[in-house]
Amino acid sequence: MWIAATAAGLFAGAGLIIAIGAQNAFVLRQGLQQRHVGRVVLACAGADIVLILAGVGGMGALVLQWPLLLQVLRFGGAGFLLWYGLQAGLRAWRGGSVLAAAEAQGGGGRQVLLTCLAFTLLNPHVYLDTVVLLGSLSTRYPGDLRWAFAAGACAASVAWFCTLGYGARLLQPVFHRPVAWRVLDAGVAIFMFCLATLLLLRPLSP
Repeated sequence: MWIAATAAGLFAGAGLIIAIGAQNAFVLRQGLQQRHVGRVVLACAGADIVLILAGVGGMGALVLQWPLLLQVLRFGGAGFLLWYGLQAGLRAWRGGSVLAAAEAQGGGGRQVLLTCLAFTLLNPHVYLDTVVLLGSLSTRYPGDLRWAFAAGACAASVAWFCTLGYGARLLQPVFHRPVAWRVLDAGVAIFMFCLATLLLLRPLSP
């Protein structure tokens, strides 16, 4: 039963975390630049672990009782995505050398960490996915088995962000060309604008 619960948590967590999102796009870009990758991976996985454990511990119901908080995160997150999308669009428009593109986006360690946490914590869906949904799924397992489920979900998060952050270097040969950075930034800009629009137009529901 322990193995089954852990495996269920692993697959459930992977299904939610691996879905393409703004946070994943940011981690991929930092991985391509090989700048502060460990800090970014630790922040993303650490935040997921805290939220998953909180959900399994019973905070999912509490989050549902605070709809105003989710709405604040909804509009705050949309504003942040629009701002970041605009920055990516400007980089794509201006172009420049590969080195200049990397330096412009890299930023200091503190700036990168704060941006990463903003992508993570200003996204209201992260609370619905980790705290509410995974917390609800864990209730199917009695007693301590729910913590085995949580361990599996946490392992999925750690494995995914390590793979995304450190595995991005395999794509570096493609990004030796300046045009590749412009295409990436253009795609990120469009993606961020789409996510922001969805947040603004669609009410949040568990």
